[in-house]
This record gives sequence, structure tokens and C-alpha cells, in this order.
Amino acid sequence: MMRIAIGSLMQETNTFAPVKTTLETFRSYYLLYGDELFTGYKDARVEVPGFIDVLHEANVEIVPLIAGFAASSGVLTRSTFDELVNDLTTRLQAALPVDGVLLALHGAMSVEDEPDAEGEMLEKVRAIVGLEMPIGVSLDLHAHVTPRMVENATFIVGYQNYPHTDIYETGVRTARLMLDTLQGRYQPKTAITKRPMVLSAVNARTLEGPLKAVADTTREMERSGRILHGSLFPVQPWMDIPDLGFGVIVVADKSLADAQASAEELADMAWAIRADCEPDLVALGEAIRIAHEAPEGLTVVGDAGDAPSGGAAADNVGVLKALLEYGADRAKRPTYLTICDSEAAQEAAKAGVGKEITFKVGHKLSTMDGEPLTITGRVRLLAEGTYLMTGAGSTGLTMNNGLTAVIAIGNISLCVRSLPAFEWDPAMYASLGLDLRGAALAFVKSPSHFRATFGPIADRILIADTPGPTCANMRKVKFTRVTRPLYPLDEI
Repeated sequence: MMRIAIGSLMQETNTFAPVKTTLETFRSYYLLYGDELFTGYKDARVEVPGFIDVLHEANVEIVPLIAGFAASSGVLTRSTFDELVNDLTTRLQAALPVDGVLLALHGAMSVEDEPDAEGEMLEKVRAIVGLEMPIGVSLDLHAHVTPRMVENATFIVGYQNYPHTDIYETGVRTARLMLDTLQGRYQPKTAITKRPMVLSAVNARTLEGPLKAVADTTREMERSGRILHGSLFPVQPWMDIPDLGFGVIVVADKSLADAQASAEELADMAWAIRADCEPDLVALGEAIRIAHEAPEGLTVVGDAGDAPSGGAAADNVGVLKALLEYGADRAKRPTYLTICDSEAAQEAAKAGVGKEITFKVGHKLSTMDGEPLTITGRVRLLAEGTYLMTGAGSTGLTMNNGLTAVIAIGNISLCVRSLPAFEWDPAMYASLGLDLRGAALAFVKSPSHFRATFGPIADRILIADTPGPTCANMRKVKFTRVTRPLYPLDEI
């Protein structure tokens, strides 16, 4: 019986984020060991369950290693990275012989002394299994892909969609290519190319907008049999590291030259439309005005600069201040927003439901970006902060916001949570008893992914030009280490 080892270590680094990523960060999301990989994901439709389903169907013996996930944040400490990777490689060494290795990685993980964490990780895995064994890797579309990754992986398969609605399917595609490789059907050759540009996540979607044409061409190359897999990597844009840029990886059968030619063609297409990918941003005050002057319907506004899915602390008070200045607390229809502040959540819990409280919120972590804001409101609800995501791309994932307090400031409902979880699903509000159908305005700390799930219920979607570690305007990001020239910092 064929034996394939599987594992996953995923974190997306934002080098502008104020807090480093540690083992405790991973533990606050999940760390699974050995056989826990078979049950720990429950009903989540992500990469590793995709691996497992394909391999089970093929009657393969699965050798589970380790699976860990931490939400986007600052660089990993060296000790954290070493402990996680040493665990993975030790388990792999003990499991030999195996016929192949499947790894689900993000691709934009950085360590405090190594910007290419996945490259180092794959190098260590390759050293254990030797040059001939197939290593298959799935990556997030926002991976910072490097030649070092390609040199140490047999093939790499990225998400096709942004918003990320094909996470599980990417695991399936990667596992199927592994089986085809081991059975001799294909001899995958993997090529990489990059272009010196960094695109705002606001307008780098693959299902609509300028980049759709490039994504569609990639899919046509696959359908025609010209390539096995093509992956576009617009990159995690908030990484101040050398060689940041737009990447393309292509896997072809037998011919590296064919893979390279196809990768160059796709990269050239993306380069040609770089100016079309400039984000369409709205001033924060204008977004609030549009929402509350609309006679009916829900306006959903992306607070792009404070997105925890990109590594922000989610504790910026800029939106709340703007709402109070506008008078949204006295508006006819409600406004919903969130802020991450565990100390404030504890204060609200101590006061109790129904009590009025005056306290400071915000900027407990992002101390360089602003000062806490003193507010007075009534504690409307206290909750443990967990909910099940049901939207496309995240079905079955449980989000944990930690202790959460809903504070009513007139007709503003401020959800004060303890952990900076993704804001991708309307359940983030529904789980707290907040009905989006009657609201004028709901803020989500996300540049684009929320469109997949909030889009069907929103009457209008706007992206606010808000400050923070995930600022959507690339020209405002304070890069110092990236390789120049780099569009749009430089007009090239």
C-alpha cells in the first residue's frame, strides 16, 4: 500500500504588525499532532481535509505529521518556527519510508531572521526525504513565492480564487497531482517567474475585476492540456522584505521549458494591467455619509487598513471616532462595527449586562497608530465569541473571538472582542444577536474576502481608505526593505 505523509504549518506574516507570532498564537487557533489531523478539522473545508479525502478514496495509507495555524500577525520568533518545524521533520524522519509528502502551507510566513520561512521549511523536508521523493505543496494565493520553494518542492498548487472560495478544492487538486505523479501518469516540472509590482488586495480579485482575465487564461491553459496547474500569486502586500512582487508558478508535464514559457506569458499579462488594479477607495467620512443618507438597504464598508486577516491588530479607533463625529449614535438605523480589546471586554464583563460603562477602547496593541478612545455605552450582551462560518471558502471553520461584549452607544453597536479573528462571515454579527437586515451600515475589517459572503446581503459595498498595518493604498505603505523599483511605489 502506498504511504503518503501529510502536514500543514500556516501563518501569513505582516511585517508592519505590532505583535510577533509565538507558539501561544498558534495554540490560540489550533495545533494538531499525529492522528488529531483526522478529527481536528471537524467539518472545515480546508486543504488538509482535501488531502485526506482524496487519499482515503485511493486507499492510500496516510501518515499524519503536524498541522498548525495562526492568523495573520507579525513575524514568527525563531524559537517558535524551530519548534514547529523540528516537530514536523522529526515525525517525518520517524515515519520513513513514505512514498510522498503533501504539505499545506501559506507561503507568506516570515521568521524574525528569515523572510522565506517556507523556503527554509521545504529545504529541511527535502534534506530528509532525498532528491527523488515527490513533495507536493499547496499555497495561499497571497504567498510570497521564491525560487527556494520551487527548488525544494516537486510541484506547487495555489488557490485559484480570491476571495478564497476554493481552499478545500486546492487540497484536492494537490493530492490528486501527487497520486498522478506516483502512478507515473505525469512527470511534473515546476517553473516560477515574478514581476516587480505589489497589488492592493482591494482590486486583486480573480472572479471579477482586472485580474480575472489573467485567471481565466490560466484556467484555459489547464483545460487545453498545455499545463497541469497554473497559480497566480499577487502576494501578501504588507511584507517589507526583499524581492517582494507578483509571482506566477506553473506546473507542466515533462517540460520545464513549457512551464516557464507559460509562466512568463501569464506574468506579462498581469504586468500589462498593473495600472488597472489600482484600488477604488472611498474616504471614511464619505462612506459613512453614503450609508446613512441611503433611504434603505445595507451598506457594508471594508475597513481595509485594520484587517486582522492581513495581520492588523484590529484595535484602531478611527472608524468609531468618525461614526461619533457624524452622529451615527443618533441615526434612525443602526451601525455595527468591531474592535479587538481584551482589556475592555473584561471591563464590560465585570460591569455586567444592562449596565452603563465609561471606559477606554482601542490601541492597546497598535500603540504607534493612535490613542485609546474614551466612550460611554451600555453593555448589551456578553458572549464567549465563537461561531461557525458557513460562507463560501470558509464553510465549517469555527472562529474564536474570545470574550466578546456588545456595547450600545445609542444606535451604534460596538462588538468588543478579545482575539483578532477573520471578519469574513455575517455570522460574526448574527452570533451576537445583531440583525444585518435592519442595519444601515456594517463595517468589516477586511479588504476583499468579505465580498463572497456579505455581497449577497449588501445593497452596496464600499472600501474605506483607512490607516493601519493593512493600508489598501500601496503608495502610503512605509516600505524600507523591498527591492526597488517596485510598482506602484515607482512608476515603471
